[in-house]
Amino acid sequence: MNTGSRVDNVVLVHGGFVDGSGWQAVYNLLKEDGYNVSIVQNPTLSLESDAQATRQIIDAQDGPVVLVGHSYGGAVITEAGNHDNVAALVYIAAFAPDNGESVNTLIADPPPGAPVPPILPPKDGFLFLDRNKFHASFAGDLPAEEAAFMADSQVPWSVDALSGTISEPAWKTKPSWYLVATDDKMIPPPAQQFMSKRAGSTVVEVRAATRSTCRGQMRSPRSSKRPPKK
Repeated sequence: MNTGSRVDNVVLVHGGFVDGSGWQAVYNLLKEDGYNVSIVQNPTLSLESDAQATRQIIDAQDGPVVLVGHSYGGAVITEAGNHDNVAALVYIAAFAPDNGESVNTLIADPPPGAPVPPILPPKDGFLFLDRNKFHASFAGDLPAEEAAFMADSQVPWSVDALSGTISEPAWKTKPSWYLVATDDKMIPPPAQQFMSKRAGSTVVEVRAATRSTCRGQMRSPRSSKRPPKK
C-alpha cells in the first residue's frame, strides 16, 4: 500500500459485538513492522459518539494516520475519516456507506440466498447475536472454544449505532483499500465488492470469515503484503 508519503501511525477501529482487544493479532503484526498503532474503544452507542471517539485517538497521533475499520467500524471510519490527519482508509470486510446511508439501510435488502446474521430482537435498545449461531456466522474459522468465549462476552450494540447516517463519506476524498472476506457470513461478499467498487478502493480478497480478518489474516494470497506502509 502506498499512500503517497510515509505514514507510520495506524488507528484500528473495531465493529459491533466486540471490543478493541480483538485487534491484538493485527496490532502485533503491525508493531513488528515498525508502526505506531492505536486502537479505538468504540462505545457502540451511536455512530456519532463512535466517530468522536475515533477523532480523539486521531488527534493524539503525532502525524498522518491510516485509519482501519472492521465491519461496523467501516461506517465509523467513513464518518470520522474526513479528519485532516487521515491519509488513507482501510476497510476490513467492512461497511462503507455513502452519504445518508447507515448500516441499517445497507443490510435491509440482502441478496437472494445471502446468509442473514443471527441478530436477536432488540432488548432495551441493544442487540446481540444468537450465541448458539455465533460460531458459524461470526467466527467460522476460529476454534470452537474461542468462538464460545466471544459469544459469551459480546458487547451490546445499540440500535442507534446501526441507524446513524453518514454525513460526508471520507472515501470520496481519501484513498482507500478494501479487504474482501469471501467466506463472510455477516456482510455478504457481493455487498463488500459493491461497496469497495463504489468507493474506488484498491481491493484484495482473502478466503476468511469476518472475525479472522482481525486475527492476522492481513496477508492475502493475492497480495502477500501487509498494509499499509510505503
